Amino acid sequence: MSGSVKRRSLLAFSALVLSATPRLSGHAELALEPTMDGPAEWADFKRIYMTDAGRVVDTGNKDQSHSEGQGWAMLLATAFDDEATFDRVYNWTRMTMRRPYDTLSAWSWKPNRQRPVEDMNNATDGDLCMAWALYRAAKRWKRPELLEDARAIARDLHRLCVREVDGRAVLLPAAYGFEHSGYVVVNPSYYVFPAFPAMAALMPEGRWMELHQHGIALLREARFGRWGLPADWVRVAMGERPKPAWGWPPRFSYDAVRVPLYLAWAGLGDEPAAQAALSFWHSSPVAMPAWTEFGTNGVSPYPADHGMRAIAQLVGQPRARAEELPQVRQAPHYYAAALTLLSRMAAFERPPMA
Repeated sequence: MSGSVKRRSLLAFSALVLSATPRLSGHAELALEPTMDGPAEWADFKRIYMTDAGRVVDTGNKDQSHSEGQGWAMLLATAFDDEATFDRVYNWTRMTMRRPYDTLSAWSWKPNRQRPVEDMNNATDGDLCMAWALYRAAKRWKRPELLEDARAIARDLHRLCVREVDGRAVLLPAAYGFEHSGYVVVNPSYYVFPAFPAMAALMPEGRWMELHQHGIALLREARFGRWGLPADWVRVAMGERPKPAWGWPPRFSYDAVRVPLYLAWAGLGDEPAAQAALSFWHSSPVAMPAWTEFGTNGVSPYPADHGMRAIAQLVGQPRARAEELPQVRQAPHYYAAALTLLSRMAAFERPPMA
């Protein structure tokens, strides 16, 4: 196939996919043309947490990099109309973290190691955010080759990380290690609800919209402790109600904090899981707690970080504008800064209140 014919074919495919994005009641209608407010916040994030090559540095975790952070940076680059940074982040990720046998990425890259990638397992949320970012980038910058990459990731994710348990479509946290005899373990914070319509457009034959619907149902059912919160890790078994998974502390903490973020981003901030998080965060008259353990209903002896506070404000103030949320430079480390900037992005994109 000649180059011009191939490009025309890709453009036709691009137009077809981008026109077929499913519409969901209560879902954010992503306005990709406007550039997100607060470019100084993005500049601060890049200056503090990103190398010139496009590696996002987890300053709170021995300066590692994760597919999660790379995917988030790609999303943020599309929101700020920063094509050059998008390309740097994506190219670095492909060169250093891409698995050799599919289009997914290894979940962790460690500096100062002979083999920076020691574990080739993926992290589903990182790949999901990358595919979503590629979809958005293809639309914003009219680059159909990025849509092909997004479609390939969607297909590999679906093949390796989507399963059915007791009639429920579930999203595995990774390609291996979470399927057991009679049950699976899921991480509710890996359900990136605002991304599912794009995934369904990329792969209409897949179960992406079922994952959206069944994920919401799972969150309504899998609520624990005094405040009825989602757990960081959940066991989903045949014929049983979901319960906190064995092998992890039974907590609402640094993983599950992303559940209300993604719900609010998708226009679903009234869902019980998001409102329960808000009740928990407001439960202490002294300092907003970082986590709670379900068995004792005890709370962390230290307060929530900057990123959690940004999410609490996002959920608790549905009319809040992005610029009213906390600032990146006030965050103590990468994770808090990323959650802060993603909360601003969610505030910018979620549906307006009636």
